[in-house]
Amino acid sequence: MNRKILLFLLLSIFMFNANSFIIFANDQQEQQTQDLDVIAKSAILIEATTGKVLYEKNPDEKLPPASVTKVMTLYLIYEAIENGKIKWDDIVTVSEYAASMGGSQIFLEPMEKQDVKTLTKSIAIASANDAAVAMAEHIAGSEQEFVKLMNQKAKELGMENTNFENACGLDTDTVNHYMSARDIAIISRELMTKYPEIKEFTTKWQDTITHKTKKGETEFGLTNTNKLLKMYDGATGLKTGSTSKALYCLSGSAERDGLSLIAVVMAAPDPKVRFQEVAKMFDYGFANYQVINSDEQGKNMGYTNIYKGEKPIVNGILEKQASFVIKKGGSTDIQKDVQMIEGLKAPINKGAKIGEAIYTYEGQEIGRIDILAEEDIKKATLNDIFKKLIIDWVI
Repeated sequence: MNRKILLFLLLSIFMFNANSFIIFANDQQEQQTQDLDVIAKSAILIEATTGKVLYEKNPDEKLPPASVTKVMTLYLIYEAIENGKIKWDDIVTVSEYAASMGGSQIFLEPMEKQDVKTLTKSIAIASANDAAVAMAEHIAGSEQEFVKLMNQKAKELGMENTNFENACGLDTDTVNHYMSARDIAIISRELMTKYPEIKEFTTKWQDTITHKTKKGETEFGLTNTNKLLKMYDGATGLKTGSTSKALYCLSGSAERDGLSLIAVVMAAPDPKVRFQEVAKMFDYGFANYQVINSDEQGKNMGYTNIYKGEKPIVNGILEKQASFVIKKGGSTDIQKDVQMIEGLKAPINKGAKIGEAIYTYEGQEIGRIDILAEEDIKKATLNDIFKKLIIDWVI
């Protein structure tokens, strides 16, 4: 046989095998997510620290969220606490309207008084509709005004497939109360990362409150609606939901070995399936991914020159911690390129962006983090310029 023909045949066989291996490797990775076999109508799995999406199925479909709505309600409660608008020990007088809510409730009575912490706990643990509406009225004056705040915050956070009509998630007569799985993941991530103290309630299986009415005081038991707390190691929350329109929904959160996951399912066919599918997504995430912390928030990243400033340079610090999610079993080597902005002129305010740290992994960019001025640099006075001239002349 002609040597050229033989060489061509051998090369073809090699290339076929090599390509088959590449296809197999890609298929194997794809098969891992396909094996999740999520049957809920919509689902998503994200890593909470970075927001990286690890799995998704119809994540942007607009669906009724039921009581998962209360993730936004809880977020606005904690934001109001942070801003000083309300306090944990504020006394809330329950309106007749709030007391009339059906579904999941703690059976508040009209004119009953409860503090903010008790009502918040009841929302987080027992998914209490009456407590959610009472808090909405306490914060905004009415549920309608609170709903405006909910929709405004959704827009601020980039929740593009969300619209609220109430504060608790009960079915409405219209189809205008909806969220997507991705949007639920966004607000769940915001709540769990910005206000981690929510876990004081979302990890509690049972608790009690005391009703104080004209009839006297009675103790009422709270049991968490989230069975993940009992069935999944590392579960930290977050919120269940079910109505005739929404079917069965769940935003679940869990933490293991420095990895924080949020998994959302919407329109699962029965209550057991929603917990099983979130647990399945958690298993996939913990088995296949890890978080690598590269640089700490506030790390000195070098300096850049400042023209016409009282000081010739300003140091730059990293705006936030550089954390990245990568597949397990691969290299953990993350490369960094620091790029400072040139030609900056005074004045420079502390916290102003003066550069970027660009991170790459295996040749692919995986993130950019701003570098901020460590201090104020005022514009140089004539006296500053004169001193600098003398120092330069002496040196």
